[in-house]
Amino acid sequence: MTSEMKTYKGNAMEAWGKGTEEGANYWMSVIRQATVNGFLHKDIETYGNLSLTEQGKKFLKKAWPVNFAKERDYTDVDGGSFDDDDVVTAGGKGGAADEKLMKMLQELRQKAAKQYKLPPYVIFQDPSLEEMTLRYPITIEELQTIGGVGPGKAAKYGKPFVELIEKYVEENDIERDIEVVIRSVAKKSGMKVHIIQNIDKRLPMESIGKAKGLTMDALLTEMETIVMSGTKLDINYHLNEVLETDQQEEIMDYFRSSESDSLEAAREEFGGDFSDEELRFMRLKFLSEVAN
Repeated sequence: MTSEMKTYKGNAMEAWGKGTEEGANYWMSVIRQATVNGFLHKDIETYGNLSLTEQGKKFLKKAWPVNFAKERDYTDVDGGSFDDDDVVTAGGKGGAADEKLMKMLQELRQKAAKQYKLPPYVIFQDPSLEEMTLRYPITIEELQTIGGVGPGKAAKYGKPFVELIEKYVEENDIERDIEVVIRSVAKKSGMKVHIIQNIDKRLPMESIGKAKGLTMDALLTEMETIVMSGTKLDINYHLNEVLETDQQEEIMDYFRSSESDSLEAAREEFGGDFSDEELRFMRLKFLSEVAN
C-alpha cells in the first residue's frame, strides 16, 4: 500500500453533502484521519461514538485546506483492474488503515504481554495500534506522538514496535506522510500539569476538576489520557476515602486477569456492586501501578 495526498478545500458542508459519491471504505479512511488530526473525538467509553472537537466545529464554520493520505489497495494490480480514484483500506474492512500491519502489531503486543506478564491492552490499546497503521512511526520520537502512547510507554515498550514498522515500511515500499501534525500541545500540556501537580498535593478530585471547569467524567477522561500515555498518577489517597482495602484488591485482581479494560465488562463482572466512577478510578490505579 502506498499513499498520496489529497487536499480538501471549499465549503465543508458541500464536501460532506457529496458523501454518497464515495464508498464506505473511503469514509472510514476519512474518519480515521480526521480523528488523528483532531477534527473528531472517538469516545472509547461510549462504544466508539464520534463527536466534533472544537477544531472540527471551526472547520465546519470556515473550512481550510486539509491534507489526508489517499489509501489504495494494489492487491488486484496483477489481475488487471482497480479504480485509481477509490480510497480503500489495505484489508478492505476493519478499524485499521493497514490490516496486515495491524495483525502483526497485535501479535507483537501479545508477545510483549507474555514477556511482561500483563494483559495485552496494558501494553498498547487497539486505537493506538490503529493509529500506528495510519502514520507508520519508525522512531521512538515519532511513536510518542501516537495517541495513548507518550514518552513513558514509548520508552518502555516501543522499541520492537518501531523496528517492526520500519522493516514493514521498507519491505512494502510504503511512502510515509512526514508532514507534522499540529496539535494543541500547550493547552493539553497545561491541563496535564494542573492535574498531576494537584494530585501530588492530594487535593480533592472535585476541586481539581472544578478549577478547570471539568465534570468528574471529564476529569477522569483527562486522567485516563495521562495514564495511558505512560505517566503515573498516585490516586490512593482518593480511593482510600471511597473504597475499602478489600474492595480495591477485588477490583485490582479483576483487571490483572482480564483480557480487556472494558468498563462494560467490569460492570457486568461486579453486577452493580461498584459505580462506573469507582471502576474507572480503580482502572487508573491498576494502569498507573502495573502498566507504567
